[in-house]
Amino acid sequence: MRKNYYIISDGKLLRDENTIYFENQEGKKPIPINAVYAIYALGSLTITSKAISYLAKEGICIHFFNRYGFYEGSFYPRESLVSGEVLVRQAEHYLGREKRLYLAKSFVKGEILNMAKVLSKSGEDDSEVISALQGLENAGSIPEVMGIEASARNSYYSKFDAILKEMKFERRSRQPPENEVNAMMSFGNSLLYSAILSEIYHTQLSPAISYLHEPSERRFSLALDIAEIFKPLLVDRLVFSLVNTRMIQKDDFEREFNGILLNETGKRKFVKAFNERLEKTVKHKELGRNVSYQRLIRLECYKLVKHLVGIGKYSPFVIWW
Repeated sequence: MRKNYYIISDGKLLRDENTIYFENQEGKKPIPINAVYAIYALGSLTITSKAISYLAKEGICIHFFNRYGFYEGSFYPRESLVSGEVLVRQAEHYLGREKRLYLAKSFVKGEILNMAKVLSKSGEDDSEVISALQGLENAGSIPEVMGIEASARNSYYSKFDAILKEMKFERRSRQPPENEVNAMMSFGNSLLYSAILSEIYHTQLSPAISYLHEPSERRFSLALDIAEIFKPLLVDRLVFSLVNTRMIQKDDFEREFNGILLNETGKRKFVKAFNERLEKTVKHKELGRNVSYQRLIRLECYKLVKHLVGIGKYSPFVIWW
């Protein structure tokens, strides 16, 4: 089974015949490419053209992050599962007002229900978050849907400090994060975005055509749409666990440019826990077998494809456990 490969220290990827090596000050280490699903470059990484050609041939995405842990971009190999029909249908559902609105609402509905689930499982009142569903049903435009999503998320965030035992959230802050909890959330969201992009690559979907977020020339915005559904499960729950079990503490952070960021030790701890969460399994209600959390993302992509081509109606993933 192929697994994600995380490179946290600075170094170089190079190819010698049919082997990829990671080389840094500590030496030269072979990477078992036949066991690699995607590569996350969290340090400063140099890649030779031979290495990137070989990774492209194997269909391995490389996701790059800057030294502060923010997502920079991805090497997205030439797609092997190209479908003209899916691409046309994907574009039609963006251009068709009602079709786009349905999908945008669906993504936000899944997000709201998953945020509510996280709150209820944490012993907090979820009624204010759930109440946003009524307004969502009546929303008539994408900006209105985005406004409802923002309001529901603010209600959700207002409960964080009651859940967290050792650190304070206070309010959502980005670039730079103002405290340790925000630093973990930003880093986790970047990892999640990359993980979703890897799953999209293994389907017939185009990552550039989205419905909730506006498509952009400089980002794979469909990954942002799908990320909204999975943030509560794969990032927020993880942050609560890392803080409340004291697996990550104050000395796992450093101050940079008037903000707080994970240091290298903190990144290693977070990446390990994030990957363990992706590999964690749950029994799927419809398939009747255990699937990993990462596989749930792929299944979400498949549901979207079926909706686009008219095989089934899309319904967002909602946490059932």
